[in-house]
Amino acid sequence: MSGTFKALVANKTDAGYSSEIRDITLDDLSAGDVVVDVTYSTLNYKDGLAVTGKGKVCESFPMVCGIDFAGTVASSESADFKPGDKVVLNGYGLSQSHSGGYAQKARVRADMLVKLPDGIDMKQAMAIGTAGYTAMLCVLALEKNDVTPKDGAILVTGAAGGVGSVAVAILSKLGYTVVASTGRAETHDYLRALGASEMIDRNTLSEAGKPFQKPRWAGVVDTVGSTTLANALAQTNYGGAVAACGLAGGADLPTTVLPFILRGVTLAGVDSVMAPMAARQEAWTRMGTDLPKDKLDSMADEVPLAKVLELAPQILAGQVRGRVIVDVNA
Repeated sequence: MSGTFKALVANKTDAGYSSEIRDITLDDLSAGDVVVDVTYSTLNYKDGLAVTGKGKVCESFPMVCGIDFAGTVASSESADFKPGDKVVLNGYGLSQSHSGGYAQKARVRADMLVKLPDGIDMKQAMAIGTAGYTAMLCVLALEKNDVTPKDGAILVTGAAGGVGSVAVAILSKLGYTVVASTGRAETHDYLRALGASEMIDRNTLSEAGKPFQKPRWAGVVDTVGSTTLANALAQTNYGGAVAACGLAGGADLPTTVLPFILRGVTLAGVDSVMAPMAARQEAWTRMGTDLPKDKLDSMADEVPLAKVLELAPQILAGQVRGRVIVDVNA
């Protein structure tokens, strides 16, 4: 039907929660002054929560899912963008309070968009995606807390996931010694190829430990939260920093003040959803130079939009490796 396009839409009614791919129109999208022809989106942990309804992500229904996208401006009422511009959007309430990227078209505010930097095409942008953008924000947080390669090893938890994979690749290229925590032995070769120098079993961090432990890490990128984050904090060197961006293991934090007041450890929270535009632009600019593009292919798989319905519960179960690019037009 003319004027319609396909989208993956979550809905909640008296009959329960459901997600399906169906035809919608621009009138079904949230308000905005820029319309984008979406080329790619991605699958992230938060997308799994939204599509399955396992987490309270969507604030209203029906809601187009997908927390990010890359595409081409189709029309614009803003002087900042013109038709043909290549753009990317991460977070800013997509799939939560604003219709998201799992659709062939998106309508958003101009102040939500970032122009793709030179050297990154749309497919690469979504191989990076919100997970990779978040990983770069974590690396920037470590740098801003003066964690350098000469200070010692960096621990990356949930290393085989989307954020972890990109963090390993970036940190390795920047000269850091990277130790990857994962519970999947079959990912070890993959992580070594990305630049990890050592692997540790996630169970060594997920079990409750002492509040103050032998120092091991100059810095940490943590995607897991809960006891894993507590142990990582307890093992961080004097003056080290921990960038926390996820809660795959839980939202609680069973720790004490000891790492902070006895070792001067910094816990830096990393938010990718509402990060200010300056931080977004810095992260995307740095990815243009600091993310090894040759490793993107090894960490990314491309799937059609319909496959998201199958993969959403799998990513919540920790069964998805690396990055998943979603072709919304396939």
